[in-house]
Amino acid sequence: MDFKKRRIEGVIEISLNPIRDNRGFFMRTLDEKIFIEEGIVHHWVQENHSKSIKKGIIRGLHFQLPPFSEAKLVRCISGAIFDVFVDLRKDSPTFGQWDSVILNEDNYTMILIPRGLAHGFCTLTTSAEVLYKVDNFYNPDAERGLLWSDHVLNINWPTSEPIVSEKDQKNMTFETFIKQFKHLSV
Repeated sequence: MDFKKRRIEGVIEISLNPIRDNRGFFMRTLDEKIFIEEGIVHHWVQENHSKSIKKGIIRGLHFQLPPFSEAKLVRCISGAIFDVFVDLRKDSPTFGQWDSVILNEDNYTMILIPRGLAHGFCTLTTSAEVLYKVDNFYNPDAERGLLWSDHVLNINWPTSEPIVSEKDQKNMTFETFIKQFKHLSV
């Protein structure tokens, strides 16, 4: 495994190293000892599996309010996604900024997203499956979201015809988030 820090503090891109032969491949996707050596200490309590069946589907930008905030370890196992994360943490030098990474079935890459960031993705293929581990249990009362098309965040989504759920179309703007919460303390 290779670990690369991204520009938003705490976000780490993890490149996996499959061992291949004529049957296919084998790879480790989680090794607590190696993670601890890299300073990554999480107790993953839940794993979620998302399947999207059209290109241009945008999911997110989701987050949980403290004390239910979640760190996520995200990997695309089929197809491809444009994965996005927005920093909402108090006193963070990158507060209100976003970054992205392409995750797909061929690049064997995962992204570690710490607590206090909103997360979403856009499918780049007609079918995409995403697995992500979280280090806190889901609480529906703490669930919130930022509007994917927020003009302040100005995320450069790779689709001109997004497919967005009715729920995600009603997410709050970044300005509304600041008025209601100011930031997330995690």
